[in-house]
Amino acid sequence: MATTTPSPRGANRSLARTCRRGAILLLLSASAAMHAETIAPPTVELRLQNHLFEPSEIHIPAHTKVRLLIHNLDSTLEEFESWDLNRKKIIFGNHSATVFIGPLAPGTYRFFGEFNPKTALGRLVVQ
Repeated sequence: MATTTPSPRGANRSLARTCRRGAILLLLSASAAMHAETIAPPTVELRLQNHLFEPSEIHIPAHTKVRLLIHNLDSTLEEFESWDLNRKKIIFGNHSATVFIGPLAPGTYRFFGEFNPKTALGRLVVQ
């Protein structure tokens, strides 16, 4: 009875094939990750003037990450705060700040100015 030994050439081909497949998958996933990072979330602008948010109501799409760009046109600092959104951001007078929010489920989320809570009020409506 003759015994056969595995061919080293066949094992090398199988290993090379597996490595090529792994390299292709790695390149595809890296390409997808780079593409995902280049897509910026939509920007919504909010102004703070005379201790009032303008507009006082913002509408954004549900399940979408959004960049909220807040311009403080007052000379005094204000803190954008939302317990609903779990966000806080101090914005110096005559400066702007960015707050990323979402993705959010449909609903209404309130925000306010910490230093002027009676006048600096707003709502984020997610549809």
